[in-house]
Amino acid sequence: MTGDVAARPGADDGRRDRTDGAADGASRGSRGPGALAIVLHTHLPYVEGFDTWPFGEEWLWEAAATCYLPLVDLLDRRPDARALTLSVTPVLADQLRGPGVAERFRAFLDDTREDVYAREIEGFRAGGHEDEARALVELLEHYRAARPAADDDEGIAGGLLRHAAWTSSATHAVLPLVATPEALRVQLATGTASHHDRTGRWDGGLWLPECAYDPALDGALAGAGVRAACVDLTDHLGHGDPRHLRPWATGAGTTLLPIDRALMDLVWSDGAMPAAAAYRDTHRRTTFHLQPWSNDGRAWDPGRALAQAREDAAAFVRAAVARVADGGLAVVALDTEFLGHWWLEGPWWLEAVLDEAARQGLRIVHADDAAAAARARGEVAPLPPEARRTSTWGTPRDLSTWSGRRVADLAWETRALELDVVAAGPAATERAWRELLAVQSSDWAFLRTRGTAGDYPTRRFDGHAVALRRELATPGGLVPDLRGLAPRLAGTAAQSPASRYRAAARSRSTLWSTIGSG
Repeated sequence: MTGDVAARPGADDGRRDRTDGAADGASRGSRGPGALAIVLHTHLPYVEGFDTWPFGEEWLWEAAATCYLPLVDLLDRRPDARALTLSVTPVLADQLRGPGVAERFRAFLDDTREDVYAREIEGFRAGGHEDEARALVELLEHYRAARPAADDDEGIAGGLLRHAAWTSSATHAVLPLVATPEALRVQLATGTASHHDRTGRWDGGLWLPECAYDPALDGALAGAGVRAACVDLTDHLGHGDPRHLRPWATGAGTTLLPIDRALMDLVWSDGAMPAAAAYRDTHRRTTFHLQPWSNDGRAWDPGRALAQAREDAAAFVRAAVARVADGGLAVVALDTEFLGHWWLEGPWWLEAVLDEAARQGLRIVHADDAAAAARARGEVAPLPPEARRTSTWGTPRDLSTWSGRRVADLAWETRALELDVVAAGPAATERAWRELLAVQSSDWAFLRTRGTAGDYPTRRFDGHAVALRRELATPGGLVPDLRGLAPRLAGTAAQSPASRYRAAARSRSTLWSTIGSG
């Protein structure tokens, strides 16, 4: 696969265009107007093959049709879109590369979506609600537009990975909650090796899952080759503080790019741009959970929504121009799935931002290029003392979403399982490690804390935990593979008793004060 990506026409040229253009603009640095970096974090829980609706692998098909394929189309069509920084988590790539995925995606488009939309359209027309029926006809076209990609040999993952520059830990584990150096190394090594194997390149950009950072991670990040990552220092430095507009360095030299809530909140916060009257209402639903209405209660109108997206893009770029008028780098990080699934018009808004940036003279730069240019100019200072603490982009911006009272049992069980796997040394099989990686996913605690997926996250966590304990009790009792998860498992060499003792000591000192305290 690496050879396919490297040989793809235009792939290398596109990367060269991105670097040269960004470096030219970045050379002005703090001596003039600054720049904007847009980082798109692309991730879904490990759901492939585990249930379908309402919770399960249909999340993959929805995201592919409404988020991933429209984004790939934008990145393929527009050279200036290559300045966007795309991060794809290894666990998402694992799922999209799984056996039978293309066939099930086609069935979702050809059968499930066609059938459900036809029923709802017929019902609205029978009831004399032609505007709602027309809105559903327009919305169905989003799924029909995705149909050709279902027959593409490269699949959904190929398009994303062709443009993905950043990776993440193997299964989106909250890294400050990983108890041992051994398991931390496996999360990072597996994630980076997977990305490099699939793309043939990696410049060191890594998405810290949940933007979770702690100075205790510095050595592990640098050791894994991480050169740049995003952090949320809002509560440490203050909302809107100009120090968010500059990169910082960890104690081991990794460049940290603070996300800028002053700009992000315009798009991604309660009452932000997606709440405008013309946009699709994601809360009001039909019998089959379709969404043909706008936020103001009228039937959704694509022309009206597109005009709103362009207006909001212009306002966002004006705010960005003002924010970096005196120099600096504003980093706006968004979940890719937010643009298309939760905010249907998000891809339109994103393309309009590119148009407005050119019109208003705003430089959009790739995060890797911005970080490299800042390092070359010697503008990356050590992280301020007040920011040398744990931070996340959770609510609140600490670890409680993943270790608080509502999920303390998951956190404690994850820790115990990790210590057991590490203590097993060479007896811990590949399947045991894969089950541990699955248990460590941040998604189970997040979904339970938010209460948005019923008992699904608990069932999934329990299933992996049971399988892991079974495999530890009878090594080799299960096949090594766990569907498509972590095919490039890395860093699981046998550990010495001394290192296991140090790992256990570290876990006691680090975690006892955090689990269950939120």
